[in-house]
Amino acid sequence: EAVRWYRPAANQGLAEAQYNLGACYRNGTGVNQDNAEAVRLYRLAVDQGFAFAQNSLGGCYQHGRGVNQD
Repeated sequence: EAVRWYRPAANQGLAEAQYNLGACYRNGTGVNQDNAEAVRLYRLAVDQGFAFAQNSLGGCYQHGRGVNQD
């Protein structure tokens, strides 16, 4: 159910919702797991300076989830 609320807020540019929806995709909570979509959403939030998204995006790069490991 959370995804139902996060998606419209994320589409409106709310960084916290972009981060939370990204976490749903990364973990497969309420949606099919999709690391590439998680990374896309994290990047949107990072572009707005959302620190939790910066940390999560770094973890994606560290572990090669949705991106090439770096």
